[in-house]
Amino acid sequence: MLCCRLLFLLMRIQLQQVVPTYIEAEKIERSQLWNNTVVFEPGRKIQIVAPSGSGKTSLIHFLYGLRKDYNGKIIFDNASIADFTADNVAVYRQNNISIVFQDLRLFAEQTVLQNLEVKRQLNPYHNNSKISDMAGQLGIGNKLEKPCKTCSYGEQQRVAIIRALQQPFQFLLLDEPFSHLDETNRKKAMALIEEEAAARNASIILADLKPIEYFNPDQTLYL
Repeated sequence: MLCCRLLFLLMRIQLQQVVPTYIEAEKIERSQLWNNTVVFEPGRKIQIVAPSGSGKTSLIHFLYGLRKDYNGKIIFDNASIADFTADNVAVYRQNNISIVFQDLRLFAEQTVLQNLEVKRQLNPYHNNSKISDMAGQLGIGNKLEKPCKTCSYGEQQRVAIIRALQQPFQFLLLDEPFSHLDETNRKKAMALIEEEAAARNASIILADLKPIEYFNPDQTLYL
């Protein structure tokens, strides 16, 4: 039991006085996250509310190991993410953290199914039949063989959400994941995300411009 507890404690992300190098001093002073010590643990639901220009997308990119233009430290498994080698970053992303980018980053010329399969094949969590199930659940089951570029932005958001759920993860990062979805599809997508995170005992870190009324977080931080 002690061994399991120690493993759980290791698999957390800790922000230690993190401040983007470019952000204004007044935004740091009123933030509940910048220049503070904040810990994200698996199994928790975290909502980050951030007006435009406060560094919301930067934070998501910092946590994913995509950018390093900040002071302070982001610690995962007792190591600074900024100090990870390329191999460390690859393993971190493959096994521990998944993401829905605000700009989605899909392959426009590839079909929806190809976009989903490439993620699943890199480090599968589900079998391929689960893709069809999820696509049907989110109302894009008839789009699987269509090129992504022919899908609406809202449909592409759902593709990006499903793609992020195809791999193992302890932390799921969401950067305005529902911005082009109607309320019905937002609720369906949120339900699927929460179901998948619960199955992994994973943390959801959802960043948006305002609180999401159908998301019940364990903690809300105002950036």
